[in-house]
Amino acid sequence: MINPNDVKKLREITGAGMLDCKKALEESNGDIDRAIDWLREKGISKAAKKADRIATEGLCNVVYNNAKAIILEINCETDFVARNSVFNNFLHKLSNILLNSNVDTVEEALNIVTEEGKLSDLIINMTALIGEKISLRRFQTIVKQDDEIFGSYLHMGGKIAVLSLLKGDNIEVAKDIAMQGAAMNPKYISKEDVNLDDLEHEKAILKEQAINEGKPINIIDKMIEGRINKYYQEVCLEEQSFVKNNDITIKQYVSSNDCQIIKVIRFEVGEGMEKRNDNFAKEVMNQLK
Repeated sequence: MINPNDVKKLREITGAGMLDCKKALEESNGDIDRAIDWLREKGISKAAKKADRIATEGLCNVVYNNAKAIILEINCETDFVARNSVFNNFLHKLSNILLNSNVDTVEEALNIVTEEGKLSDLIINMTALIGEKISLRRFQTIVKQDDEIFGSYLHMGGKIAVLSLLKGDNIEVAKDIAMQGAAMNPKYISKEDVNLDDLEHEKAILKEQAINEGKPINIIDKMIEGRINKYYQEVCLEEQSFVKNNDITIKQYVSSNDCQIIKVIRFEVGEGMEKRNDNFAKEVMNQLK
């Protein structure tokens, strides 16, 4: 009978998953030192050594059912691994685990118990299998009402993922809004959503630009008003030209189809993270260590 405390201790030492540690102890008749060797021989304990590595590549995904949707990002270290079918299958596996759970944070998600162990164990095991650090970076959940509809769009296989929520029942419009979000990356949905500090900051910049251009003082305010409208077209989804038909705005397109945009969430792999500086040759050498 394997002592659960020994399993825990072995996991802390090696970083291997709970089930792998249990298996190692069974194969080693409960001897922790021999179990460590067994895990090393199998390559499983390598996962712990990768914990401090930078993982900024990966994929995003969107999954939903009739009531709830999940958008998430899973990271690895290289684009080569991100394009691997094993990594892709793992992404979809985690997506469905999250969709069928009631967690709200990454910390809570890592403690989800599955038939194969905790979610954190699954990630450690995948790290050992693939040979790169794998991490669940973030996810977000949306719950919809009966009169609302989800839409989604994945760009470049998941380098960018967008989840949209609309009031209405037109699935094509919901998908188009997600596609628009991927292409144009709006910061806000409507003009009313624009942060007042951001707006005043933009006006101050535009005023200085007009002054530096030598524009007369009496027309500067009118110029700023016109340029602010262009600013709205850049940052507000509803004010943007529809990518499929530049003759209309998104607001006009949605309204003409009896829909209303409630929320749009856009994830792009690695955004805001420190990028790796390794070249490909160095990456290969690192994999051989």
